Amino acid sequence: MPEGPEIRRVRDRLAVAIEGKNASVVVFYLPALKEWNGTFDGATITAIESRGKALLTHFDNGYTIYSHNQLYGRWLVVEPGAEPETTRQLRLAIHTDKAWALLYSASDIEVWPAGELVRHPFLKRLGPDVLAPGTTVATILERLQHPVFHCRQLGGFLTDQSFVAGLGNYLRCEIIFCAGLHPKQRPCDLGRETLQLLAEQILELPRQSYATGGITNELQRAKKLMNSGASFEEARFHIFRREGKPCYRCGSPIVQQRNAGQGCYLCPQCQR
Repeated sequence: MPEGPEIRRVRDRLAVAIEGKNASVVVFYLPALKEWNGTFDGATITAIESRGKALLTHFDNGYTIYSHNQLYGRWLVVEPGAEPETTRQLRLAIHTDKAWALLYSASDIEVWPAGELVRHPFLKRLGPDVLAPGTTVATILERLQHPVFHCRQLGGFLTDQSFVAGLGNYLRCEIIFCAGLHPKQRPCDLGRETLQLLAEQILELPRQSYATGGITNELQRAKKLMNSGASFEEARFHIFRREGKPCYRCGSPIVQQRNAGQGCYLCPQCQR
């Protein structure tokens, strides 16, 4: 599933293509949403906003289209009239005179009056967006010491969107590793310096991933690996999807364990 950095980059791409533009036609293809066809025709796209893993497309007619890519959703931006070669099913099309924004395969699409978004069941429970400028290390430290999370295992709550919005499995694994912790450890088990380091990693790794298109590994190491022939996917992570391969720090084989329903990668030596 795309995580916060990937959705923010989608937002940026859509904003360049259609934000501020007049939508000549907006077509909903999901049967439950076809009643909205025609509602957005001629409206201006006033803003495109990401909140964690969700995307909000705001229009000047007072409505907002909420979408969540889940596992399979994918946005494409094409020239007007272009027909992308894909086997995915088109769910939403936003046409402007300069570009078409097409959402494929997503099943979580809704229309909401902009003033009622505070009641949206997913949005209203989100914690601070990990990529928002106003989210600081102090914000994260406060969340880590909140009664809801203070005595929960890191591997369980880091992907809970009510903690902070935008973290998913690859960021969870990379953050815990870079903080030198084990997924079963809890904030209440940690000293002040370790909590500080954890909070810094919770902010720094997603922001690095956003800036680099998905790299959480040390940037010089990733560059060296790719210059030596490694693919982007092979070079981008410290430990995620590297089961059986040597840890870059100690050489121990990376292992995978189930945690909170997902595969959690860790180094058994560095993360005792």
